[in-house]
Amino acid sequence: MRLLASVRSANEVEAAVSGGADIVDAKEPARGPLGAVSAEVFAQIQARVPLAVDLSAALGDVANPREVQIAIAGLRVVPRPAPVYLKLGFSGVSSPQRLRGLLDVACTEAAEIGPPSPLIIAVAYADSAHAGCPSPETVWNAAAAAGVAGVLMDTWSKGGRHLFDWIGPERLRNLVDHARRAGLLTALAGGLGPEQLAAIRGVDPDIVGFRGALCPEGREGRVSRARVGRLKSLLGASGSVHQLN
Repeated sequence: MRLLASVRSANEVEAAVSGGADIVDAKEPARGPLGAVSAEVFAQIQARVPLAVDLSAALGDVANPREVQIAIAGLRVVPRPAPVYLKLGFSGVSSPQRLRGLLDVACTEAAEIGPPSPLIIAVAYADSAHAGCPSPETVWNAAAAAGVAGVLMDTWSKGGRHLFDWIGPERLRNLVDHARRAGLLTALAGGLGPEQLAAIRGVDPDIVGFRGALCPEGREGRVSRARVGRLKSLLGASGSVHQLN
């Protein structure tokens, strides 16, 4: 499994990279579960991340095609040799057809950048019923139909509960298996830390994302190199990595 470390500024990039993060993710935790950093902050982060390290960015929740276009174009992604992932959530989007349409727009917008083009990641929330979001299964099916690069299971709520408080390991493992059969990259996030590693290994995603567990003062604090290194070690450098077809 690969470790994704979310950073909110360029000042956190060195700690994430030197600690062993496989993917550096730009996200502003003060703006919600998928809070996007500003274009200026993203440019600073993008410039600091080594070209050989994967880069990711949270773009927030989108509800219409115009919001998708603004989110992707406004970030001003610079093509780079390592993959760039763009994560989109869909709070309030209840129609599977509408969700599929938004993902199609996202893929079209991303294709206009590069080459290589950024890869779209569709985000589902395990606490979807609580948050008024489409179910994980709905997001998974739309992602497979749209041909995006992957799916992320996260949590809308960030108030002291973690992913496995909202969704059972068996259901999550079935979702990951389903996504993998569809050729999708799979990722987990949502209040995860060392205490959840046994459950994470049982699900066996490709990527595990962390923010709060990397910061001594919580998710709105600052990333610690030592904490990144510890989680990287616990995950195990020889963990399974599933490549896209």
